This record gives sequence, C-alpha cells and structure tokens, in this order.
Amino acid sequence: MFVPLSVLEFRDRAETYFGDKVGVVDGEHQFTYRQFGERTHRLANALRELGVGSGDRVSFITYNTHQLLEAYYGVLEAGAILNPINIRLTPREIAYIVGHAGSKVVFFHKDFKPLVEAMIPELAEKPRFVIMEGAPDGVAQDEYEALLSSGSPDPITTAIDENAVAELFYTSGTTGFPKGVVMTHRELYLHSLYAEIGLGFTEDDIVLHVVPLFHVNGWGTPHFLTMMGGRHVMLRKFEPVAFMNAIERHKVTRVLAVPAIFNAILHHSDRHKHDLSSLKQVIIGGAPSSPTLIASLERELNVQAIVGYGLTETSPILTLATPRTFLTESEAPEKRLLRQSWTGWPLLGVSLRVVHSDGRDVRPDGEQIGEIVVRSNTVMDGYYKDPEATAETIRDGWLYTGDMAVIDEGGYVLIKDRSKDIIIRGGENISSVEVENAILSHPAVLECAVVAVPDKALGEAPVALVVLKPDQTVTAAEIRNHVKERLARFKVPRDVHFRDALPKGGTGKVLKSELREPFWKGHDARVQ
Repeated sequence: MFVPLSVLEFRDRAETYFGDKVGVVDGEHQFTYRQFGERTHRLANALRELGVGSGDRVSFITYNTHQLLEAYYGVLEAGAILNPINIRLTPREIAYIVGHAGSKVVFFHKDFKPLVEAMIPELAEKPRFVIMEGAPDGVAQDEYEALLSSGSPDPITTAIDENAVAELFYTSGTTGFPKGVVMTHRELYLHSLYAEIGLGFTEDDIVLHVVPLFHVNGWGTPHFLTMMGGRHVMLRKFEPVAFMNAIERHKVTRVLAVPAIFNAILHHSDRHKHDLSSLKQVIIGGAPSSPTLIASLERELNVQAIVGYGLTETSPILTLATPRTFLTESEAPEKRLLRQSWTGWPLLGVSLRVVHSDGRDVRPDGEQIGEIVVRSNTVMDGYYKDPEATAETIRDGWLYTGDMAVIDEGGYVLIKDRSKDIIIRGGENISSVEVENAILSHPAVLECAVVAVPDKALGEAPVALVVLKPDQTVTAAEIRNHVKERLARFKVPRDVHFRDALPKGGTGKVLKSELREPFWKGHDARVQ
C-alpha cells in the first residue's frame, strides 16, 4: 500500500510514543510532545479559520522560539507552506521576500515590530499580521496565544501530497535578490532519514538550537530530532554565557553551529566555570573549519567534532566528516583530525562528484580542484518563480553548487572556496580558505578572513583581516612569516590588517563581501 511521505509523521510519532516526555524547552516554557502536538493542531485549525488554504504561504519573523518550532508542523498541517525569514535582513529585503512569496499571513515577534512597521510601506499587498508575545495593535490584527486558543485541538486529517511544497526558504541573496528554494514533503522526509542514518540521534539526545531556524544549518533538526523523540532547547540569541548556561542547565548532548561560535566558547574567560561535560558531539557548518579548531574542541571539550556541509537547495545536509573505522585504524591520529575538518563524505542517498568545467571528474588525489555537483532525492525541484535560475543551477539532473573542492581517495571532499571567492594572483589560483587555515594555526589568532583585493601588477592579491585573542600581540610581518612557513610564497597575504571584530551574518558567518567592498571602491567589477 502506498503511503505518502510527510514530515507530519514525525510529530505524530513523537506525540504517540513520547507524549509525556518534555520535548521542547524555550526559556521557562516547557512542553511535552503531547502538548506540543496539540498546539500545532490548534495552529493549523486557527490558520484555516483565517482563510489559509492549500499552498498559501505563511511567513515567520522571529528568533528561535517554540512558536517557530510549532510552525514547522502546524503550518504544514493546514496545507500551507512555511516561510521562515532571516531576521537580520533589512525591512526592504524582507518586504521583497514577503511580496515575492505572496505571504497570506505574517507572524512576528514583538521585538521586530519596528522592522515590520518599516516593511509595510514597501508591500504592494498587505498580509494579515499576528504578533507573538505582545499585544495586537495597529500593525497586528491577532495575538499568537489567543489565536491558538481559538483553534480546535483536533488534528486535520486531509491527505497530504508528498510532492506538494512544504517549506520555502530564501537564499542569502549575496549575488542579487534572494531566491526562494521550494522543498516538498518528500524531500524533507527523505532528508531526515538520510541525516538520521548519518548522525545517529536517539531519544536521549538534547539539542541546543543556536543556529537560527530560518537558516540552512538550522532547519533540518526540527524534523529528525522530533522523529527520534529527542529534546529541543531553544536559544533565542547567541551570547557565550547564555549558551554555556543552557548546555549546563539542560544537559545538552549535541550542538550544531558555525566556527565563530565554537571559537567564542573555546576562548571565553569563564568557560571553565561551566559544566559542559554533557556534550558528546559538536557539528560545524556554515563556514570552513580548520584542523586547529577540530583538535581544540576535542581536547578542550572532550567531544567528537566533525564538519557538515549542505545548501539551502539540498534540504540541507549533503556530507558529514565522520571518521570511518577501516580508514582510521590504519592511520595516524593527525590524519583523523584532518579528515574531520574536511567537508566530509556524502550521506546515504547523495551522489556527489567533483568536476572540471567540461564535466570530467577530477582525480581523487586531494589536489585537483573542481566544482561539487550533486544529485539526490533531497535536492530542490527549483527556485520559486524563477525558471531561468533553476535551469542555470540544475543541469542534466545535477545541481551545480558553485563550491570549488578537491576529493581524496577515500571520497572525502574539501571545499577550497566558493568559485567567486577564488583569488587569482598573476594566473595562480589561491584558496582563501587554505590561507585562513594557515593563519588560524597561529596561537595568537582568534579568527580571520582572507579576501581578494585589486593589484596593479598581478590583477588580484590576498589580504588578511585578523582578530587576535584577548591579551595577545603579534605583528603583520609575523603573521606573514607564519603563512610563508606553511604555504607557497604566492599564497602569502600581501597585507595583514588587524580588527577588533569581523562582520557576521545571522548565523555568525563572516561576511566577506563587506570586508572586500572597501578595497574595490572605484572599480567597475570585483575581480581583475
């Protein structure tokens, strides 16, 4: 008998088999899976009462809250499409997303009322607004808890089409207007199975949601952790002490985050005042990691540290840098740590290649650079209302990621750069990530970014922006000599600039475009 694949099955499973277990913690709020399930049913029925129907888009502008987690199931139960929005965007950018998506209802946390007010004049059509943790006023017509109270606690039993769009996420828009990525029930369901096989979550896992659930690194967990009956702990804003307090208080077992967050914890002066011993594994994504960071996390936190990789367009996880026993038992420990800092090897269900520009596979020698292309049941069908961009990205059944990488004999991939971030110095390709890893191995360096700047003689040259650890001093010449000892001379940064901090996006990822921009003022293009 054919049974459609729907992520709603994960909530129903948790409600049935883990009903009396606390499944969601958000500050002082706690909900068992039975309570969580009832709240999602009420949300679904309330949306139906507001006139939301099959295929309508429902947007959320909020932190990591229990309300957003409820939307992952309640919006879909109503037959609608969930659209979480990046809260770090400008009102104009958010208005573009709401308008492009054609959102019928927009939920927003009270803290973002000024943003919503600034956004409204940019909208051609005004959706219905619902405020969370605040009172209705001239902007919002409804309040979240009152809306839930008005909804029936009975499940909506309408059949789900597994090929129907369930979620709509917009890319960061670094190369133009954000593009909407459509994800179906089937894609999300299979992604959860693939990710679960790769990660091996259990009912005993407690996960701290530090990566925003509107971001690629955040949204898979609401599915596969619920599926296994684990506990969700919501963290609304990242702050190192709050992060460590949450791990200690709730006995968190796993965390997924970007390198900058883990760096901040490792070097925080109060880290040793917190009991972080419940942590078993940390998973690093969203930006390249370094062997130095992997080794430090394993040594200082007594955890397994691995890298993961994925895209908005792939639901998201494609690879995990988990070690394989048959390889590690015959290799030195240093090789294991190196592999765990690589981009990883494909999940079950993912076909991955690294290819030259003419489509030929590169040699699996860890040296030849090509573009990662993937094929999987978890790859998007296309961009929302954008067939041209879809055709450009998906060719002959393969999604072209734009990530330039090498692959070794064990099938482990290492991203060398986004194709647009490769620095071409006098005809030589330089990986900014490779140079960054060399700089990060210096004991005085906390974080860094390497960007391309114009060079009259060579076209482009690498420049490093460096943040030092507290109470550390080092000169630009010492940094350059440190790199020179590790890499070819043409890869050594032309200049080193010290900063108090680096600009970061919503997940803590360094915004290289902002760092690069001042160097290219007066130039028509950002490459030479």
